[in-house]
Amino acid sequence: MLAHPSTGQAFASPVGPGSGWPGDPATPQTPVAADAARVVALSARAGSIPDLDAMVSVCRACPRLVAWREDVAHAKRRAFSDQPYWGRPVPSFGAPRPRLLIVGLAPAAHGANRTGRMFTGDRSGDQLYAALYRAGLVNQPTSVDAADGLSTDHVRIVAPVRCAPPANAPTPAERDTCWPWLNAEWRLVSGHVRVIVALGGFAWQVALRLPVAAGVPKPRFGHGAVAELGAGVRLLGCYHPSQQNMFTGRLTPVMLDDVFGKAKKLAGIK
Repeated sequence: MLAHPSTGQAFASPVGPGSGWPGDPATPQTPVAADAARVVALSARAGSIPDLDAMVSVCRACPRLVAWREDVAHAKRRAFSDQPYWGRPVPSFGAPRPRLLIVGLAPAAHGANRTGRMFTGDRSGDQLYAALYRAGLVNQPTSVDAADGLSTDHVRIVAPVRCAPPANAPTPAERDTCWPWLNAEWRLVSGHVRVIVALGGFAWQVALRLPVAAGVPKPRFGHGAVAELGAGVRLLGCYHPSQQNMFTGRLTPVMLDDVFGKAKKLAGIK
C-alpha cells in the first residue's frame, strides 16, 4: 500500500473499485465485462454516463491488456515508485453533456494508467490541458492527478482503447473489443456534441466509425482539416500532442491554440 500523492490515502496497485480513489466511478458491485460478448451486453444497457464510466473502469475483457496494465502498476517507473498506480481501464473525463468531444488513442502506461484520468500525468496531457486552458475550455492549465481540481463544463475526452497497451499499440482485436464502450458513450452524449476533435489520424478514423458519420464520404485527416458529419456535427483534425510531435515542431502550442480556438467557435461555446 502506498499513499496517493494528493490525498495521502493508502491504496494498493492496481486500485480496487470503490476503495476511495479520487474520481473512481465504480463500486465493488459494479458488473465486470470478462470478455467481448459481455462488453457488448453491458455497454448496451448503460443508461447514463456514470453507469458507463463505472463499467468501463473495471473491464477485464482483453487478457493481454489486463496483464500489461497491472504489471506496469506493480513494477512502476522509478520516478513514481512511491505512488500507487490506478492500473485499471481509464474512463472518459469531462462534462456529461459536452459540446466538444476530444478523441485520443489509449492511456499512457505511466500517465493515465497511473493517475486514473485521461491525459493526466504525462507530457501529452501537459500540452493538451495547457491548450484547453488557453482556449477557456478547462479551469486550470495543469493536470497532475485525479484530485487536482481540474474541471470543464463543455469538453469530454474519450479514447477508443481504455487500457494502456504494450508499446502503445493495441491489437485490432483489442480495439474491436473496446469499441462498444465508445459507441455507447456516443449514444449518451451525441445529442449535445457539436464538434469532435480527433488527436491524430487513428482518432480521425475512429471518429468516422461513429454513427453520426454513417453515409458520409471519408475525408482525409490533416491538422486543421474540418469535415461535415451528420446532424450538424463537425470533425476537426489535430496532430496528437505527443512528446515527439512537440519536440520536433510538427505540432506547436500556436497550432494547438488555432485548433481549439476553431473548435470552440464551431461548437458555439462562449
